[in-house]
Amino acid sequence: MRNNRLNKTGGCREIDSPMNRGDDAYVSSPPLKINEKKRKKMANDNHLFSVTCYNVTMKNHNYYNEFFELGQQKINFNFFELSLPDDDPVYTLKKVLEDLNFSSLLACYSSKGRSGYNPIMMYSLVTYANMRGVRAVDRIVELCERDLAFIWLAKGEKPKRDAFYDFKGEKLTGEVLDDLNYQFMRCLEKEGLVTLKELYIDGTKIEANANRYTFVWRGSINYHLARLLDTIDALYARYNTLLNEYGYGEKYELGNVQMFIIEGMDKVREVIKKNREYKLTKHKKLPNNTIIEIDNCSPLELLQLQTGLLKIAEGEGISFVNGKGKRKPELQQLYEEIEVCGERLMGYKQCFEIMGKDRNSYSKTDVEATFMRMKEDHMKNGQLKPAYNVQVAIENYFIVHGYVSNDRTDYNTLIPVLEKHRKAFGDVLKEVTADSGYCSEKNLLYLKEKGIASYIKLQDHEKRKTKAYREDISKHYNMACEESEGEKYYICRDGRKLHHIRTEKRQQEGYSQTFEVYGCADCGGCKHKEKCLYKYNADKDQDKNKVMKINERWEELQAESHVNIQSRKGVINRQTRSIQTEGHFGDIKENEKFRKFNYRKEEKVYKEFMLYAIGRNINKYHRFLHGKLKKYEGKIDEKAA
Repeated sequence: MRNNRLNKTGGCREIDSPMNRGDDAYVSSPPLKINEKKRKKMANDNHLFSVTCYNVTMKNHNYYNEFFELGQQKINFNFFELSLPDDDPVYTLKKVLEDLNFSSLLACYSSKGRSGYNPIMMYSLVTYANMRGVRAVDRIVELCERDLAFIWLAKGEKPKRDAFYDFKGEKLTGEVLDDLNYQFMRCLEKEGLVTLKELYIDGTKIEANANRYTFVWRGSINYHLARLLDTIDALYARYNTLLNEYGYGEKYELGNVQMFIIEGMDKVREVIKKNREYKLTKHKKLPNNTIIEIDNCSPLELLQLQTGLLKIAEGEGISFVNGKGKRKPELQQLYEEIEVCGERLMGYKQCFEIMGKDRNSYSKTDVEATFMRMKEDHMKNGQLKPAYNVQVAIENYFIVHGYVSNDRTDYNTLIPVLEKHRKAFGDVLKEVTADSGYCSEKNLLYLKEKGIASYIKLQDHEKRKTKAYREDISKHYNMACEESEGEKYYICRDGRKLHHIRTEKRQQEGYSQTFEVYGCADCGGCKHKEKCLYKYNADKDQDKNKVMKINERWEELQAESHVNIQSRKGVINRQTRSIQTEGHFGDIKENEKFRKFNYRKEEKVYKEFMLYAIGRNINKYHRFLHGKLKKYEGKIDEKAA
């Protein structure tokens, strides 16, 4: 501590600090009066002089003196002269933020009302907190009061938890975070750290902030809905019997009614029947996740029955009673039972609307979270937890894109990530590398149409290396394919021809699959039937002939991707993807214990992850600047696997 000396009056003179050098923001307080005896004692205790004597008071002051300069926001980081290391990541954060345009963030603020904390300061604080692995708001508030780097960023300001919650919840949107991250990627592109022409994509599942015991399953809803429909069907029968026995139908012009039909319930009832039989024989139960078209079913039809019952009761002078010890008339009993069934039907319909057609479960405490199988299965019983599927697109250790989905699989997450890249940077992407979880006809077709090279590992990549795969005579790829007079046909192991029979099409979301069906006219007397026909039974399948379906477009796409991943560049790309993506997830889950989100709902979860991703990006940039990290070039000498 400099110039911290006693004055002649025995008081403590003011400290020569930024707060006491003519700054208008501060004013000195009267000097402390210390008697001679204490003064001598303090003079002998020299170690006490290392303690700062703040003999000043702080006044309110503007956070930034020059917030705008020539239309571009600038941050004044000359706050306090603090003893921070020269290589502290906070200086890298300063460097990054000075090059960003915060217009998208400032647009979320209104010019009316009282001015709050500076939004750029708040963003710098939450970003630096995520760089330090801190996500809890209460911890950030504490660091703003105790940590030198946070005090330096906040210029002595001490935002409370409500200010941070308002900033992160209301002002800081997912679009703003994407915009700031993309600006940073543009800066990295200028420095040659990224090209934005190649992406390495992978995903992981992070537990949601939801109660794992408040769950709703599609199979359970299907089961209870089937029983409810049986009850409603019985109510319809009772209603028609009531009209016919007492003549209420003709008297009040009420005809017989028929229960509505729900598409898909027949399949559900069949599964329920089989499961009841399997329960007796201790067989494994069948999944009951059939999609039911409940949109065609309306509880308003039940209201029509209630309206008819009220009309009869009014005409016959039958009054509904309530209370203990009073017997309800038959009309009232039927009316109330219909009302209960209608409420249950509405509840099931709401559950189906929440799940949609892509999910089979959700949690009541976070309806956007789906129950997924996690790798941290400590009980070894295949337990499921409410979680989100977090996707990252990486280049040179930097997270270019983040994507949060409630889909359990990775099939449907690839195209949204690539569309984000196209909208942000244009059609610059040249290649994509991912694991087998992203291998589907829809994804490979999208990459081919966009002119993007696919380095996606096939689902049967390891299986293709086996001898059994190469010698499987039942598969078309092990048969000879010939063409005669414009007709394509296959020749089986026994030398018989499989001619084209028909073309089948199957509609999928966003595209259609086309299957070419080939079959042998006569497989009689073939000695290879047992190996060639699927689940061949010598007693029952003597007259069965070989038939196979081939999706030629799908086979072509797989062949192209397989050639790419077998090449030298494909081997290096797979190595790079494994190191860079899995490295991030290893740090996130193991080193920094990011195993569970703090917020609920998909939008807030995405913001929480992107703040964390931006913090990691700046940390990676800091390591590049200080020579602690270099671009991974791959092991070129390694043979293709």
